[in-house]
Amino acid sequence: MNGAQALLRTLVDSGVDTCFMNPGTSEMHFVAALDTVTEMRPVLALFEGVASGAADGYARMTGRPASLLLHLGPGLANAGANLHNARRAASPVVAIVGDHATYHERFDAPLQSDIRSLASNFSGWYARPASVDELSAAAAEAVAAAYGPPGRVTTLVLPADVSWSEGAQVSAPAERDKLAKIDDATVEQSAAALRSGRPAAFLVGGPACRAELLGRIASLAAAAGARVISETLPARLERGGGRFEPERLAYLAEMAIAQLEGLEHLILVGAPPPVSFFAYPSKPSWLVPSGCHVHHLASGADDCSAGIDALGSLVAGVPGALPRPGGEPRPQAPQSGPLDSRTLGQAVAALLPDDAIVSDESISSGLAAFIGSASAGPHDWLTLSGGAIGQGLPLALGAAVACPDRRVLALQADGSAMYTPQALWSMAREGADVTVVVLSNRSYAILNMELRRVEASPGGDRARRMLDIGDPDIDFVAVAAGLGVPARRASDAGELSAALAESFATPGPSLIEADLHR
Repeated sequence: MNGAQALLRTLVDSGVDTCFMNPGTSEMHFVAALDTVTEMRPVLALFEGVASGAADGYARMTGRPASLLLHLGPGLANAGANLHNARRAASPVVAIVGDHATYHERFDAPLQSDIRSLASNFSGWYARPASVDELSAAAAEAVAAAYGPPGRVTTLVLPADVSWSEGAQVSAPAERDKLAKIDDATVEQSAAALRSGRPAAFLVGGPACRAELLGRIASLAAAAGARVISETLPARLERGGGRFEPERLAYLAEMAIAQLEGLEHLILVGAPPPVSFFAYPSKPSWLVPSGCHVHHLASGADDCSAGIDALGSLVAGVPGALPRPGGEPRPQAPQSGPLDSRTLGQAVAALLPDDAIVSDESISSGLAAFIGSASAGPHDWLTLSGGAIGQGLPLALGAAVACPDRRVLALQADGSAMYTPQALWSMAREGADVTVVVLSNRSYAILNMELRRVEASPGGDRARRMLDIGDPDIDFVAVAAGLGVPARRASDAGELSAALAESFATPGPSLIEADLHR
């Protein structure tokens, strides 16, 4: 058995059975070993950023790591933006990076690079086995480390000669760390804040955005007269179908400040303290109100569920679950009229299938779809957790691979769609049940807004041209067709409703270019 075969067998035995990949010469023995370890499902991507984003989507939906096969340092660099997003989402991902043979490194061949330095930006664990004797144990440890908690990206460098060398042995799964117990003093501080009767709120993220735990937090908040707010970009929010709908912290700093104004206690459960996404002249970076006490009840490494149970036992009179269905009653799908963000939201809210998964990279045009869909059936909402655009289509691919029995809706801004359009090809090849809606306003609309918010000059023709992607117009229907995905254009609300209904009822991927009125 060579190193690659033992590596694959160790991964499978450790519970990793899917690998998103874009291989090169150094990884050919790994590719060949796929025919001997058939339990591993390989998914080919035409760009490394698609593979890494798909691994993130898979991990968010299964709670298990996918593996990721990349070609040397440049391949890891290409994957880096979506590995950054995976890190921010606390997604478990095992990144296997092929490398030159150990004896070849000293020749400084053209593709030689400092893989460790690249990985340090997003990886919470790193190893480079120097021999086949070290490989399988390192692989088992990489899987265990990826689980965390919290979940993390791990990087296992696979030198070519370690991959092809014979005499390798399979390693048993490594022991994983357990969630940390929250100490009594920490729980008591949060309980005292809730018992004080002063304005308080929970800020939730990570595991606290799952329906069961979120419902218990809602009950506790209702008993104490507190609010429940989710972080701005939750990795996975379970919502709809009468589930409790938390407030969502506003993206714009000035709106978030207004939203949090008056709070005297902020209890963090799986979420970091709120800060502005960017620095702005004359605006604060720290969004917690002056005089508000921040209580760190539970991080992603802690047993959030047990912590909420302990907190509930200290706050008297906790009633049963009090779900707050969000938004208006479920609307009817619009049959005519202009296609804009409002009618887009109505169509999505009306037609979204039960148990759907939404990958939201709508940026500036999809807020109405999020608000309206609170009245839809049960579904999961995945967001751009790390803020690095180009995630939406790969995330949808990974979610579809993870959950083949569920429909995935990708709400995709047109500008960021061009970062990773190769994901469409992988969707077609895998027969993934993904409905892609490209929100085509032919502009980096959010950057037009940010140009004003950073107090730059109003922007003349040269500046505005750098934020305009309508010259020439991108034909997403043609792009999708060229990558094997059936596509159509919707120019009014009725056409969008009809296209969504047809796509949701048809197996496999499809794309709808929604020509938004500006």
